[in-house]
Amino acid sequence: MKNISLILIFFGLLVVSCTSDFDSINDNPNEPQEVSPEFLLTNVIAAESNEHTYNQGLRLNNYLAQFNADVEFERIDRYELGSNSGHWNLIYSLLADLESMETLPGYNEAYDGVAEILRSYLFSQLTDMWGDVPYSEAIGFADFNFTPIYDTQESIYTDPENGIIARLDAAVAKLQNTTESIRGDIMFGNDLTKWIRFANSLQVRYYLRISKKITDFSDLQQLADEDMLMQSNADNAVVPYLSSAPNQFPLFSASTGIYQGLKMSGTVEQTLKNWDDPRIAVFFNPTQESLLAGTPEFKGMPNGLSTQTISEMGIVLNDVSNMSDRFRAVPDGVDAQLMLYSEVQFALAEAVERGYITGNAQTYYENGIKAHFEYYSTEVPGDYFSRDVIALNGSMDENLEKILTQKWLSLFMVGHEAWFNIRRTGIPALIPGLDNFNDNQYPSRYLYPESEQAANKENYDQAVSRIGGDNINVKSWWEM
Repeated sequence: MKNISLILIFFGLLVVSCTSDFDSINDNPNEPQEVSPEFLLTNVIAAESNEHTYNQGLRLNNYLAQFNADVEFERIDRYELGSNSGHWNLIYSLLADLESMETLPGYNEAYDGVAEILRSYLFSQLTDMWGDVPYSEAIGFADFNFTPIYDTQESIYTDPENGIIARLDAAVAKLQNTTESIRGDIMFGNDLTKWIRFANSLQVRYYLRISKKITDFSDLQQLADEDMLMQSNADNAVVPYLSSAPNQFPLFSASTGIYQGLKMSGTVEQTLKNWDDPRIAVFFNPTQESLLAGTPEFKGMPNGLSTQTISEMGIVLNDVSNMSDRFRAVPDGVDAQLMLYSEVQFALAEAVERGYITGNAQTYYENGIKAHFEYYSTEVPGDYFSRDVIALNGSMDENLEKILTQKWLSLFMVGHEAWFNIRRTGIPALIPGLDNFNDNQYPSRYLYPESEQAANKENYDQAVSRIGGDNINVKSWWEM
């Protein structure tokens, strides 16, 4: 994130510097004359990784996935989802930035390959949160197309030429064969090999995402067999927060109300205590009351309760765990995350267990667990993998529940990935909160932004009719 400060310095120098070229005396001295693609690339990575982690991950997904429970500051915990239009708008603006990069001096096929990977990732976020969305005509401002059609989720993922997976594959081929380089990459330090590994790992994610809709997993098998997936935590798609403003983890300076709302859920408490898992202290602090009593204890609370119900149930909020100090007291205690190596290993373990590919599910599973412990600088207990609640020693369904529950935990704060996986697999089996606003149904999508109804009504209406209505319980194509 240090590169962001360098950008500000760069533009500041452009503003205040003089010129000895009298031929350009009429140029606007307060406007940069030329911008390199590296600055737009930095902006896209910084803006999306922060949004994906803090607002989308911690403050939305963490309630939907029941990592956190709320005391009614965040009504999403009671399934009042709304449209999440801010993220819709941000993603399309970042897609426009990637499009603009192509017109800048210095743009080359290396930037093009990286932009294609980011484009595919951003569109996957859109379609997994809303379903059918503008895709093939989405960034058509140059053609004065302000009313793009909504493409089906199926075509967004699987179109053989223009689908997300096809475009990722093409981006990999481009980066493998280019002699060009990039700058401004605050995630992988301009290392194109890591972008290739990221793109291939995203393909693994997406093949699992659409696994109910396909029967040919030969490409997934090839990805698993080749040595070009994320290999360790060194390949994680993360951007470290910094100790200095303005690039600190936002919860560090957030209001007390936001922080106090992020209580430990009963779901994650039960899971981690059942595993006797030390990662409980990675994510949460012992309760204030237990600390004062000199008997530190981690406690969660049920999701989806109103303040009245909390009172009636006799829940003492000071006796419920808050987020650990790494999230609140340390400005650079965590990273902005797009994807972790552990997720890839759990995905491959699931694929083997389901029979999609060949391989060793146990090895992938243990790799995923070890990587997640390592990422949070926590030691795996010596007997961990021999514990009955951890070991893959049961039926396929039992093993899948263990794999997918470990994967669920590893997706703590990683955007909406835990929610997507719960929708696809039903694991863990979450029970809606007592005071939910959604008739005891687990939601599957956000509403389309109201701006779409006003500015793109004809295409909006067609999409709504096709998917079965604009409500939060309409399932995505890949869920059914």
